[in-house]
Amino acid sequence: MKIRTCLLILILCCSVLQAASLEKDFQNPPASARPWVYWFWLNGNITRDGITADLEAMKRVGIGGVLIMEVDQGAPVGPVDFMGTQWRELFKHVVSEANRLGLEVNMNNDAGWNGSGGPWIKPEESMQKVVFSETDVEGPKRLEGVLPQPETVAGFYQDITVLAFPTPGSYRMPDIQVRAAYRVGGVGPLPESTLTPEMVIQQDKIADIGAKMDKTGKLTWDVPSGKWTIVRFGHTSTGAQNSPAPASGRGLECDKLSKEGSEANFNGMMAKLVADNGKGSALVATHVDSWENGSQNWTARMREEFQKRRGYDLQPFLPVMTGRVMGSLEISDRFLWDLRRTISELVVENYAGHIRDLAHANGLRFTIEAYGSPCDNIPYAGMADEPMGEFGDPGGAMETCRGMASAAHIYGKPIVGAE
Repeated sequence: MKIRTCLLILILCCSVLQAASLEKDFQNPPASARPWVYWFWLNGNITRDGITADLEAMKRVGIGGVLIMEVDQGAPVGPVDFMGTQWRELFKHVVSEANRLGLEVNMNNDAGWNGSGGPWIKPEESMQKVVFSETDVEGPKRLEGVLPQPETVAGFYQDITVLAFPTPGSYRMPDIQVRAAYRVGGVGPLPESTLTPEMVIQQDKIADIGAKMDKTGKLTWDVPSGKWTIVRFGHTSTGAQNSPAPASGRGLECDKLSKEGSEANFNGMMAKLVADNGKGSALVATHVDSWENGSQNWTARMREEFQKRRGYDLQPFLPVMTGRVMGSLEISDRFLWDLRRTISELVVENYAGHIRDLAHANGLRFTIEAYGSPCDNIPYAGMADEPMGEFGDPGGAMETCRGMASAAHIYGKPIVGAE
């Protein structure tokens, strides 16, 4: 009985002490519990005095840190070009003043508030999409001619291959570009449709004749009897750019499916800022905000990645990406599912995961608004040190906080951000 009484008294004392500590910390929060704020810089209108005044005001009211984004939303263009010499000197002043005041700095990984891009991204390092041109011929005959080059964006185009097959009927699957790139689970099955045999491409009838085309696009091929469709497949930039960014910081969005694309963006900006300010400074994190840069369905090593992850070659199935049916609607839809799954995994691993690794190697945390992307948002958020949602309205935006909290719970992240 005495032991029970002592235990009860000990529990009560601990509860009282914890309550007192909670009340004290609530009235005067420790640094780890202070709120952070978005700090928007407006179109190059930045000064040393303004930086100091802003940070001192934040310190005065109990702010713990800032997430910096420079945007263009109609303000007159100021004198400081994004990531120019003067801009980088002013950013060093930010870090110095934050050190002095005991604040921390998280820098968005580009200008604007979406994606990862800028003028340092080359077209071949940007988000990629499959493009194609079609030529109908009738054999038997020997064909020697230049195939039309597919769409070229930002001056970049690279061939994938050339496929030929007996010309099918005119049926095309609806919304094929969405189906070929949208996030896993985001698109329902293909609609039921009555397909006659002549509308379907038979898998054993496809000829890969890419080796018969030279670098100029000239194809030399002995066309078999009958009507044939020749499709020249290639890839180019999607043309997506970071926004809403000042012109001096605007450029192509990096390839989200390759580590090379992620590195090109990190090295073009954040690695330079770390070098300017040193590891262990008040610059403690980098950030990727909400996904607003569309989708992509290709990267330079897509064929190899697909083979490794799905166990078969995607190249014979490329006609599906033109909206044509191969084998059957079911087979075509299964291929599109596999393609979306591969895209999802590459976004998670080569974009979010690789940026996290680059950030950690440079002494930074990584925060991300991991929703709305063409991938599975839970593992995408799991790549961040701090997943972030937004609660601007009680409907859709609030749901992102629930999703990010779920990811944090699954992956053991102690902090969830909320915009």
